[in-house]
Amino acid sequence: MIPLAAVTRRFPARPQLSGAQSGALMAMGAMSSVQLGLALSVPLFAQLGAVGTAGLRLAWAGVLLLVMVRPRPRDFERRDLLACGLLGLVTAGMVMLFMLSAARIPLGTASALEFLGPLSISLLRPGGGRKHWAALAAVGVVLLTEPWRGGIDPAGLGFALGAAACWAGYILLTQRVGDQVTGLKGLAISLPVAGVVAGLVAAPSELARATWPLLLVMLGLAALSTVLPFSLEFLALRRLNAGAFGTLMSLEPAIALLMGVLVLGQIPGPAPAAGVVLVVIAGAGATRSGGREATAAAEAEEAEEAEPEVRVPALCA
Repeated sequence: MIPLAAVTRRFPARPQLSGAQSGALMAMGAMSSVQLGLALSVPLFAQLGAVGTAGLRLAWAGVLLLVMVRPRPRDFERRDLLACGLLGLVTAGMVMLFMLSAARIPLGTASALEFLGPLSISLLRPGGGRKHWAALAAVGVVLLTEPWRGGIDPAGLGFALGAAACWAGYILLTQRVGDQVTGLKGLAISLPVAGVVAGLVAAPSELARATWPLLLVMLGLAALSTVLPFSLEFLALRRLNAGAFGTLMSLEPAIALLMGVLVLGQIPGPAPAAGVVLVVIAGAGATRSGGREATAAAEAEEAEEAEPEVRVPALCA
């Protein structure tokens, strides 16, 4: 019997997505979930109003995240808690201001104006190679939403621009919190803050009309259109730089158009169809060059999810 050399064999590894690719898939899932939830929320505006619907959605989302994640104070440093609180305020502002804008100007116009927030991040951050993707996305968004077809109410315009500023702050703060706090603990602090703020704004006039069946419906919409997409965005911003993420989010008006076709029966014209093509091209270009270096929080999370290497025992003859 001659002992054979120990043979160690690793089973073929599963194909791994790059950071930019996985981040792009998460962002796409987040945008699809948001737009589907928005389409399903439209019938509720007549009962709760736009502000009341947004307030209940954020309040339920905050409760769900607290129950699911159960963050503990010792998991955070003081500066992290402050960043989470600011993120909650910005999130509430983004959602509430957009709803107020959409109640006064056409939804497509409001969406195009709100997109100025992430687009400005793409244009202002260093790295000129990404600017042509942002410019292409901007042209696509204009064609897609056709803002020239609707009148601009001054208050609606102001609310939309306020939502754009909040969206830009949301991207930067989400990336900051996600880089420093593992898992979804940061989101489990920021969303309850957003829920409290939105609830305080909506409570005096809107929430009194809520019924128990309506509250249960809003619970489901909170999971679909807030908890799931915000969680995916939170994780995506660990894998994409803010500029690439901002450009990739130009796909959201295209997804909104698709949901309008599938859910609301809204058929796009030639200009919106051309806009879809342009933003898809811009999103693909931004994704290809938008990966981030791994952060400490991301590395810790990936280490927990890593599977142990499988080895075959040594053979003897």
